[in-house]
Amino acid sequence: MTTFWSTYISVLTIGSLIGLTWLLLGTRKGETKGTTDQTMGHSFDGIEEYDNPLPKWWFWLFVATLVFSVGYLILYPGLGNWKGILPGYEDGWTQTNEWQKEMNKADAKFGPIFAKFAAMPVEEVAKDPQALKMGGRLFASNCAVCHGSDAKGAYGFPNLTDKDWRWGGDPETIKATIMSGRHGVMPAWAEVIGEQGVADVAAFVLTNLDGRSLPKEAKADAANGEKLFATNCVACHGPQGKGTPAMGAPDLTHPTAFIYGSSFAQLQQTIRYGRQGQMPAQEAIQGNDKVHLLAAYVYSLSQDQATQGETLSAK
Repeated sequence: MTTFWSTYISVLTIGSLIGLTWLLLGTRKGETKGTTDQTMGHSFDGIEEYDNPLPKWWFWLFVATLVFSVGYLILYPGLGNWKGILPGYEDGWTQTNEWQKEMNKADAKFGPIFAKFAAMPVEEVAKDPQALKMGGRLFASNCAVCHGSDAKGAYGFPNLTDKDWRWGGDPETIKATIMSGRHGVMPAWAEVIGEQGVADVAAFVLTNLDGRSLPKEAKADAANGEKLFATNCVACHGPQGKGTPAMGAPDLTHPTAFIYGSSFAQLQQTIRYGRQGQMPAQEAIQGNDKVHLLAAYVYSLSQDQATQGETLSAK
């Protein structure tokens, strides 16, 4: 804050307190002592105002308010650039500073615990019940809004409990995804292959790759779709449609890999207009140690339940 605005705020605040004190004390001088039947000489709808002083409790409450205000402004920031005389407000009071102080306390208390797990491989952390509880709380606070409280995903957000991973499901890749985020892009193909081409490619993906049947009313040529797929789609999804984790291209042979829907109509919509998805990076928000716990928790979700049961019972 500049010196001008600091001075302006200080003068305005102190002047207001002085003015209120003068007004409070000045009006007491001309007050009638005790109660009286004398009125102020005016009437509103037949109601007259007696010329009686303010109740003492009201007066002293006002005085106490002024004293509190002065004490507060001495102890805490409030007069422009004045920092207050209490320790801990050297940088001034702000919600950000208060939040940072709370975070520093939490880091001092829980930091060693996070550091202990961060020094362990993700696979080992995923077997520790305490670590999984901590990771679950982090997931509920930061990830459930997109992936759901059960981590089974939603429209446009992948299921984290199955074996279908766009970018890879090994522990280190999961951690890299959470740390740095991901940006998946599926280009629009309608202007390249036309509407009939869109239908044909969707038919090929649905029948040949996914093994399902076309709707009876569908007018599409899966054989032509195979040719178009080989020309335009294999670069990302591969010749067998198994996907390319390095590019975030999903496996088209698994219906669960289609986070925007796997019906014939939904496949056409995806091919026609393309898709874009953003997984926000958590490194700056959570830091390495918390992301390590998150990665272990997410990794544990997709492991066989029988294996998890054996691991936990052995501990």
